[in-house]
Amino acid sequence: MDIATLGGLIIGLTMVGGAIYMGGDSFLFINLPSILIVIGGTLAAICVAFPFEEVRQAIAAGFKAFASRKVRPQEVVDIMIRVADISRREGLVALENIQTENKVLKKACQLIADNADPDIIRDTLRIEISAMKRRHRIGQEVFRKLAGFAPAFGMIGTLIGLVQMLARLDDPKAIGPAMAVAIITTFYGSVLANLIFLPIAGKLNARTLQETLHMEIIFEGAKSILENNNPRLVYEKLSSFIAPQERRYDR
Repeated sequence: MDIATLGGLIIGLTMVGGAIYMGGDSFLFINLPSILIVIGGTLAAICVAFPFEEVRQAIAAGFKAFASRKVRPQEVVDIMIRVADISRREGLVALENIQTENKVLKKACQLIADNADPDIIRDTLRIEISAMKRRHRIGQEVFRKLAGFAPAFGMIGTLIGLVQMLARLDDPKAIGPAMAVAIITTFYGSVLANLIFLPIAGKLNARTLQETLHMEIIFEGAKSILENNNPRLVYEKLSSFIAPQERRYDR
């Protein structure tokens, strides 16, 4: 579980809810028609803008932003050092038998076992990174569009409320409550956009940059192992991907 993502969302909702509670009647901020306009309209618009499968994948990626733990570059470097150690003790062919759920690492080990040319490894890295960014870009774009649609439908709800309010100008006592209901839809849209959709899009972008770095470490490590499978020398090359204060070699 990513504590930062979940914690930030909880803190944000708590602060907004606390401010509403301290301001008086909290039930003034609950309006079913406004919720239907903002949420229903936003979901309908996103399904028009993107194929349903892309929307489904983006929502699944959004949930992963809460469930995935951040893997530090040092951990990825340590894995490649262990791979180098296995190749040094048992030979390059032994890397074919490495069991891992990471498909990129598995492919890198296969390339090492096949004694692939460094140019092939470089081209494979470029293709893998390009394909990964293309997949991730869809999810990010879906949430950015959601962040744009939510305030827009909030404004539409406000306009609907204003029309209904102006139709009852003959009753001055109804103007205040009707105005409050009209504005509440804009509130819903702004909260959804700035507290949920945009932060998730930003988190997905950060994950893309993180995975790109991991791929670069894995494939640079593969090239280094082919050139010289001395774990110490491999680490000296890969340590450039790590902040100086985090660098360590425990072997």
